Amino acid sequence: MSEKIKYEMEFVIQSSPQLLFQYLATPSGLSEWFADNVNSRGEFFTFIWDGSEEVARLLKRKTDEFVRFSWDNNEDECFFEMRIIVDEITKDVSLFITDFADDDEVEEAKMLWDNQVSDLKQVIGSS
Repeated sequence: MSEKIKYEMEFVIQSSPQLLFQYLATPSGLSEWFADNVNSRGEFFTFIWDGSEEVARLLKRKTDEFVRFSWDNNEDECFFEMRIIVDEITKDVSLFITDFADDDEVEEAKMLWDNQVSDLKQVIGSS
């Protein structure tokens, strides 16, 4: 099995950190942009796309700052994290994505995040 590569992406989001966090950390928020439907039971979140399900465990969360998940079928230390960063001077809000992908799938994974975050911006009303 090949080693996964860590990559990071940044998106400027016109939103308050509090509102944005609701879309990153709650099943109802995530199901508006990340998956067709999301259910949670304790620390386990079930993401549903086109009838297929993936389960992720909520590893860490800090209100209005970040959430970190690990896919349940992960054999390694990989995770995906969505972190809210507020620029101290401009007060601009950015969403930092940290994720892992196989070497030959990094570009495809980045495109997927681009599309997902574009949906998120549309839902929030951020241009």
